[in-house]
Amino acid sequence: MSSGKHLGKGSSKPVLPDDGKLRLFSMRFCPYAERAHLVLNAKKVPYHTVYINLTEKPEWLVEVSPLLKVPALQLPGEKGEPSLIESLIIAEYLDEKYPQNPLLPKDPLKRAEDKILLERFSAVTNAFMKILFQSTGLDDYWLALEIFEKELVKRGTPFFSGDRPGFVDYMIWPWLERLAVIGFILEDSYNFDAKRFPRIAKLIDLLKADDVVKSFYATPEQHIEFWRGRKSGNTNYDLLA
Repeated sequence: MSSGKHLGKGSSKPVLPDDGKLRLFSMRFCPYAERAHLVLNAKKVPYHTVYINLTEKPEWLVEVSPLLKVPALQLPGEKGEPSLIESLIIAEYLDEKYPQNPLLPKDPLKRAEDKILLERFSAVTNAFMKILFQSTGLDDYWLALEIFEKELVKRGTPFFSGDRPGFVDYMIWPWLERLAVIGFILEDSYNFDAKRFPRIAKLIDLLKADDVVKSFYATPEQHIEFWRGRKSGNTNYDLLA
């Protein structure tokens, strides 16, 4: 179940069924929130989605997200109905809570190595934000992405997890899905080179064909339309509603 449109300032907190299902507070075009959707969908865990207008946040959001961030995952089955925030924390919790289709490796060393790799992905996300809001940082983005190209070569597998998508793959996918946004922002200076990133280019194609990714996929055109509105000061959160 989804509340449909993004709720904003002055809205009433939605009344969700008392059915024990998880409640995900999200924003349709937020890459961090997308991580939570991907893990929930990979696990086939039923949940309710409440979409949030992040420009004018509803007053009641603080009840489930004290830092007023998405994603926030409310756990109605737990005492006090606590909420979790921060995308990686939510994703790891879900992977441990729901053992079906495990995403992180069971081996402690491999698990630690994957989590370290994701720590290094912050260089990609930081460069992405610089591109969006300062129109700089493209070289930093490619340098950070090279770490992941080399890691795929080192592992010798199509996905970071092996022969099927796993934790690292789903956690970095939202930014690969948004490469078109970089092209929209930087126009002619955008220069993704498939010869420089052959493993990443192949990974993108493989993930586009993955059922979990397709369950929450937005097209390049849709991402561009969202950011065109945001740059003009007229953000259309409900573009896909």
